Amino acid sequence: MSKPTSVSSLKVGHNIIIDGEPCKIVELEKSKPGKHGSAKARIVAIGIFDNQKRTIITPVDAKVDVPIIDKRSGQVISIAETVSIMDNETLEVIEVPIPSDETLKSKIEPGVNVEYWKILNRYMITQVKS
Repeated sequence: MSKPTSVSSLKVGHNIIIDGEPCKIVELEKSKPGKHGSAKARIVAIGIFDNQKRTIITPVDAKVDVPIIDKRSGQVISIAETVSIMDNETLEVIEVPIPSDETLKSKIEPGVNVEYWKILNRYMITQVKS
């Protein structure tokens, strides 16, 4: 799920969808309007799931899609190729990829509560709750 937002309201640290991939903005430059053109914005963002750098240049008055991030918590049931998590509210079991961050990966074990994000029907574990 996403919502359209004006480019002029974006700031560094906000999220944006570029090429169908949710990204976090790391650099944002806005140019002044010229004699024959409108003001442009150059947005550099890093993919949330794949850590790839993406850049778009768009008019400042244009609309872009911003992902809606659903932050949820759940309990780890099992770990195999993926991590099985049971949501604390809905009790539904979902499969989440194992995080690439080594410190986070070392803390994940069955029975531990974690916070996970659902972005565009994809999941990622963000932290282990103590």
